Amino acid sequence: RAQPPGAAGPALQELGSRGACKQDIAFVRKIKTGLRFLRSLASPPRAYLLTAACRQEAMAAGETQLYAKVAGKLRGRSSPALLDALLGMGFPAHTALRCHRDDPSLDDPIPQEYALFLCPGGPLRDQLQAFWRDSQRQCARNRAHEVFPHVTLCDFFTCEDQNVEHLYEALRRAGDRALRAFPAVVPLALHSSGSYLGFFISDGPADAIRDFAAAFASEASALADCSVKPCSKQLHLTLAHKFYPHHQRTLQQLARAIHPGLGCQWSAALYSRDMRFVHYQTLKVLFQYKPQNVDELVLSPGDFIFVDPTQQDEASEGWVIGTSQLTGCRGFLPENYTERVSECDTWVKHRTYTFNLAMDLNPKKDGDASGRRNGESLPPPAPRSSLQALQDAIVRKSVLVVRHGERVDQVFGKSWLQQSSTADGKYFRPDLNFPCSLPQRAGGNKDFESDPPLSSCGVFQARTAGEALLDSGIRVASVFASPALRCVQTAKHILEELRLGKKMKIRVEPGLFEWTQWEAGKAAPALMTPEELKEAGFDVSTEYRPALPLSSLLPAESYEEYVARCAVSMQRIVSSCPADAGVILIVAHGSALDSCTRPLLGLPPRECGDFTQLVRKTPRPGSDAPSCAQIPSLGMCFCEESKEDGCWALASPPVKTLTHGANSAFSWRDWLPGP
Repeated sequence: RAQPPGAAGPALQELGSRGACKQDIAFVRKIKTGLRFLRSLASPPRAYLLTAACRQEAMAAGETQLYAKVAGKLRGRSSPALLDALLGMGFPAHTALRCHRDDPSLDDPIPQEYALFLCPGGPLRDQLQAFWRDSQRQCARNRAHEVFPHVTLCDFFTCEDQNVEHLYEALRRAGDRALRAFPAVVPLALHSSGSYLGFFISDGPADAIRDFAAAFASEASALADCSVKPCSKQLHLTLAHKFYPHHQRTLQQLARAIHPGLGCQWSAALYSRDMRFVHYQTLKVLFQYKPQNVDELVLSPGDFIFVDPTQQDEASEGWVIGTSQLTGCRGFLPENYTERVSECDTWVKHRTYTFNLAMDLNPKKDGDASGRRNGESLPPPAPRSSLQALQDAIVRKSVLVVRHGERVDQVFGKSWLQQSSTADGKYFRPDLNFPCSLPQRAGGNKDFESDPPLSSCGVFQARTAGEALLDSGIRVASVFASPALRCVQTAKHILEELRLGKKMKIRVEPGLFEWTQWEAGKAAPALMTPEELKEAGFDVSTEYRPALPLSSLLPAESYEEYVARCAVSMQRIVSSCPADAGVILIVAHGSALDSCTRPLLGLPPRECGDFTQLVRKTPRPGSDAPSCAQIPSLGMCFCEESKEDGCWALASPPVKTLTHGANSAFSWRDWLPGP
């Protein structure tokens, strides 16, 4: 294991079994109980006298017969079949039978640790999450990034599995008792010290919140027979902890941008964690890996690995020793097959109790506590002032318009195709910024002159933007692209970085194409059809019916015709996506950042001259230099629709602008000594 294997290849989809396991820790324990029963059927009682290796060998040899035997026995019972229950909840057969088969801790009676947090929602939560992202990007990771924004109400405590249901009842009872006394507004005051930055809650509201925590502790002790200690310290919401001193000023500046007076939905959330892996580093598996040695772990995308930093002396460079959450097994694994994630990503959220439901922005039925109280509708909210109503206005839909990445002819000019073609017309790569290959198209390579692909840097730009969008936490619900190859390529790479490459199809909308007045040539551009794009390896939808067909793109159209088709296309795109669907991603051209957003904002088109000046840099009078794009590659405009009045407004994009310098051509021949 001198070096870990390469991590080439796309990340696979997350295992459905892991998602199901995270629903409820009590269900996880039931699964383990069922697996212990299945294991007991694998061999006669005397097998327990054999070594563990012999038992595993016997299990592997008779796996097929075992499945049929167990399935037949359980289906014959009058009670619901355990195996059928696992399969019915989305577990593949091989996972239901084998997932924790070799887990050395399967029979250990290890209780889970539980904690109660007060979690913000709504606009305040959005600002806190933005602070989390910006602080990690600008000031590196600190201890606060291990957990989501929260106020600790009760320290972690243990509870036996059979008593977990009583914890839910304790939360409901305590919430009902504290509902009327819970503060309508929780004032937050920013506090900063040498290694801490966060919001403190003032005494009055804090006392009411402490009373709720004490009530939960009392109910949990009586109902679930567990010892719960309410938080006795000053209630606070941590923003940063244990950071480098030279980052303090930057963190303070980011924190001052948070407006704690924004509308907020507060919910008490009950979480649990595996007490064996407290303070371990958490890695998430990105790529599948099959062990090459007996002491290595099987890696499945989506699994989490717990790594103890103090026990890595035996690991070679590039390798770590960890324990799989999915299988419970421990072994070596290549670190470059994983990424570091937060500790709380492996926690299980059981129940929530939402206090100010009048401000519920995204209701979830997390049990008895969300949206209803013990099956009964909550009383209607008290009337709110116009200021509160304004603060509580939320986004229903949002549209992110993105310009494509760098096109190859932008760097190498109109003759790029001649520079990269052999005498017999085959493509080759004369410079590293040329694309590695060209997709096959019906009209041959000549059609690339009017429909050029991305350069290598353009691919990098698109992937960098997609990675940043993934880090921002936005949820892309649908993606539309101009039929230009460079736009479809950009959308493809963004989706791949968002881990949506195989889950979401690109809808090609011809109405998003560039103003044809700016396209070279007197004929309409030769664009690839959705069928051609699909054959070329792009995951585009061939079932989507666009607002305008490709044939509607006429050469040298007027400005009025151009803005009219953009408005029609945007109306079709927005109306085709349901409310509360998430972010609509549109990948088009620089001009689309204006022509596709103004119809949403209810603004008339700009004057043609103003539009040209805004989108393009106009050459100086008398100069023969061509005009060039004013809007950079991957430039973005973000529009949000208010749920309250249905009006759209421009907002700050979820990621920053990508800026980089030019890299001129170089020839090693220039360094040859002269005669």
